[in-house]
Amino acid sequence: MDNLKEQLERLKKSPSSIHVSNKQTVSKELVLKKISKSYNKIKIVNNVSISLERGSVVGLLGPNGAGKTTCFYIIAGLIKCDKGDIFLNNEKINDYPIFERARMGIGYLPQEPSIFRGMSVEDNLMSIIETVEYDNHKRYQLLEELLVEFNISKIRNSLGITLSGGERRRVEIARTLASNPSHILLDEPFAGIDPIAVKDLKKLIYYLKNKGIGILITDHNVRDTLEIVEKAYILYDGNVLMSGTPKEITSNKDVKDVYLGDDFSLF
Repeated sequence: MDNLKEQLERLKKSPSSIHVSNKQTVSKELVLKKISKSYNKIKIVNNVSISLERGSVVGLLGPNGAGKTTCFYIIAGLIKCDKGDIFLNNEKINDYPIFERARMGIGYLPQEPSIFRGMSVEDNLMSIIETVEYDNHKRYQLLEELLVEFNISKIRNSLGITLSGGERRRVEIARTLASNPSHILLDEPFAGIDPIAVKDLKKLIYYLKNKGIGILITDHNVRDTLEIVEKAYILYDGNVLMSGTPKEITSNKDVKDVYLGDDFSLF
């Protein structure tokens, strides 16, 4: 039986796979420009600007209450910003609802488990596939591609409630890719999974990057996050304290003072 790598190579060469469609080669950029959001007159996010290009992995990091989750909610369309603009491929999407942003290419994977616990892995994937593909034959073709691509064929009949943390995350990401996103927001992807699963998930994130997908990550596991991003934004008290490469961030005195601590070292 062919190994997973050989199966994936066949999928990449298949003209029917949505993951190598012409849409995926179009250059897109997700941009937040001077975003602000307040609750009860308390400013949670203040004048935040972020950019995420296709094929890049970017971190959005900072202490609790810094405004990271609020930024994710604003991008996904769960809440509206008070000021500022959001652009996808130079198109302003401030007023677009969640489903329209998803249709345009924004995928969002929340920290909380999002799979249907009482449904099988196969049915979890199909629940999204049915909303984006109307041809029944193509639906099942895409289902098989996702099962192979994310190495979850062996658990296709397992119920969501029985999956380990790492398996659940893999299924959730596979389900997100069913809608063919250009950008994915990963909220605490390393939370609640063991070190082996973290290592496996990091490889998967690299794989998505190489497919040309832009990935924005926020996670309290700072070390693992900085190991896979090429750039990160550090939020503190709702503001961007600084942005830069992992090396620049870990050597910055202000970041160490308010977030990483003096003893933190990545290299």
